[in-house]
Amino acid sequence: MNPLGSTTRPTLIFDGDCAFCTSTARFTKRWVDRRDRYEVRPWQELDLESVGLSADDCEAAAQFVTASGSIRSGHRAIASAATHGAYGWRPVGYLIMAPGVSRVAARAYTWVAAHRHQLPGGTAACAAPRRG
Repeated sequence: MNPLGSTTRPTLIFDGDCAFCTSTARFTKRWVDRRDRYEVRPWQELDLESVGLSADDCEAAAQFVTASGSIRSGHRAIASAATHGAYGWRPVGYLIMAPGVSRVAARAYTWVAAHRHQLPGGTAACAAPRRG
């Protein structure tokens, strides 16, 4: 059993206190990972330190921990969820990481993370903590 609660399965980690993130995680589990290829879990239920993550990391961005223990954050986590998911979603993940597109995807992810409380399904509780 690994520290994230599964055997050696990859895990997409999201903020379970955020309604927008929870809705997005539900969508991912239902449509992107229909064959249950990886875990989709809120960070609040996991032993983060054992895999090199902190609560601050997980509040700032989604995280994807591969079966080998590599960590991908933000848009890279979303791309990894797609490339590990159903075959129809895999090209989306590769596109997100393509040169040029990755830079735009990173900016888009940063904007969404900063405004998640204003997006459909979001609430005031979804607002990312202010840093500094």
